[in-house]
Formats: sequence, C-alpha cells, structure tokens
Amino acid sequence: MFRVMVSHARKHPSLIPLFLIIGSGGIGAALYVMRLAVFNPDVCWDKKNNPEPWNKLAPNDQYKFYSVNVDYSKLKKDRPDF
Repeated sequence: MFRVMVSHARKHPSLIPLFLIIGSGGIGAALYVMRLAVFNPDVCWDKKNNPEPWNKLAPNDQYKFYSVNVDYSKLKKDRPDF
C-alpha cells in the first residue's frame, strides 16, 4: 500500500499535499482517541483497585480538553467525600 502511494506521488507530485493532510488528520485523530482513553475520568482500566475513578477527581482537576470560561485552579470544593 505504501509503495503504491509512493509511486503515485512520483508520477503525480500534486498528490503529495493530499497525502500529507490525510495522514496528519489520521494521526491527530488517533492521538486524540489515545488521550481520551488515558486521561478521561469516565474510562476505567483497573476495576479492582479503582472501580469509580470519577469520584476521585478534585474540583480543580481539568478533564476537559479546552475550557472557555472556567478557571479550574480557582474552584473550591462544594461536594461531600465518598
């Protein structure tokens, strides 16, 4: 498959930007899914030691990718411990 892409790119150099954009989009999507699988509190990899990881979040933990109006470092605890 890679060899076919290289041969097409040699014959038609205008396809090189297309291959770069499609490749970087695929890599970006894979990295974002990996970030969600590792850092999202809704995902539980170890059910024996930490069955409910979302209860261990402090109120100033930022788990969203981008927050527009909220500064998580200034939030105070307003909920009970479980």
